[in-house]
Amino acid sequence: MLMSHTAKIALMIGAALGAILAPAPAFADAAVKAAIKADYDAHLGALFTHFHKNPELSFLETETAKRMAVELKKAGADVTTNVGGTGVVGVMRNGAGPTLLLRADMDGLPMPEKSGLNYASKVMQKGQDGKVYPVTHACGHDTHITALVGTARRLGAMKDRWKGTVLFIVQPAEERLGGAKAMLADGLYTRFPKPNYAVAFHVAAELPTGQITAAEGLQYSSADSIDIMVSGIGAHGAAAHMGKDPVYIASQIVVALQSITSREIGPLEPGVVTVGAFHAGTKHNIISDRADLQLTVRANNEKTRAQIIAAVDRIAKGVARANGMPENKLPVVNVTEGTPTTHNDKALAKRMNAAFARDLGAGVMTPFEQTDMGAEDFAYFVQPELGVPGYYFAVGGTPQAAFDAEKAGGAPVPSHHSPLFKIAPEPAILLGTEAMVMAALELLKS
Repeated sequence: MLMSHTAKIALMIGAALGAILAPAPAFADAAVKAAIKADYDAHLGALFTHFHKNPELSFLETETAKRMAVELKKAGADVTTNVGGTGVVGVMRNGAGPTLLLRADMDGLPMPEKSGLNYASKVMQKGQDGKVYPVTHACGHDTHITALVGTARRLGAMKDRWKGTVLFIVQPAEERLGGAKAMLADGLYTRFPKPNYAVAFHVAAELPTGQITAAEGLQYSSADSIDIMVSGIGAHGAAAHMGKDPVYIASQIVVALQSITSREIGPLEPGVVTVGAFHAGTKHNIISDRADLQLTVRANNEKTRAQIIAAVDRIAKGVARANGMPENKLPVVNVTEGTPTTHNDKALAKRMNAAFARDLGAGVMTPFEQTDMGAEDFAYFVQPELGVPGYYFAVGGTPQAAFDAEKAGGAPVPSHHSPLFKIAPEPAILLGTEAMVMAALELLKS
């Protein structure tokens, strides 16, 4: 069919506009997905197993850091070690453009593994306190560092798809809530290019594999570790009236602390006060002169966080006074570790959630719901005064079949920090790597 000259021009303009307005090619194309899967089969799967079998305690991740430095160098990054202790920074430059921080935490937990996996950890390690502990990756940090390696390898191989700089951050001591602060104090944002964006993810045992979720605001609660040293006056167990029993006093403190969230915090405001450890005494018939409590405190805003911490101090000392302890022997309350709430930058989260929904396939994104008061020291990298927008997302780690079996009366899905904890590494690492690569392609568009 013949066209008029005007019609031909209109068609050409329409085609040009269509090309401009057409959506960018989806990240999750067959070639990129296949490359990540091939890398998992050839390298990343074995790397995950190595990390899982060889966990290390917070601030003592020397061998993990060495291996991560080697992997990032091979991927094409310039690597600096011993940042903030055992932290590793890999810098991959690819021309002019924004700077993106991609972070993974690497420490394990001081607990035995009872997962039944054939690659379960049997590691014992001396902690910073001189005591020897069993160590396991019972929170999935082995997944995070493996996916960070996969991301670096893929971005290094596809520099035609992005421009700018990527900082690959291998962070120590997330479980101690001290690694991010230590890296910042050691010049992370001054010795290296300051990021325009910061992105990280956490594998989530409570989320089915193949799914991602992220808030457009509050992602995780604050967390503070509090030590309470309760003094007593030692005596014979058969003559309790001759002393002041710190076990009895500390027990009253444990019970009284539960009044904070039930009677002092508003009923619609979340808060947690958990006593995770109680240590006292050496023998059946000795009233000790000391008991030690270890707490974790959680909140969803700074006002509630400060209110709970102040209440812990007031209650501990008030209970001791009620038991007749003199002022010079009142409990000593110390906040030893802590992190503020983790908030995703709203504009960045909207952009990334939309990009993931567009590029990672139908059904990948699921609405965010805060189901517990977990915390993350990634918050320090994105504090408002630093001016770095942050985006933190969760990647599913448990196959749907496991949830279905639990619902049918089978074994419950183990939570994080359980000795039974395990995730399905392949789907979690594949999706985590795809998402991190996609985040880089979205934020560092060439």
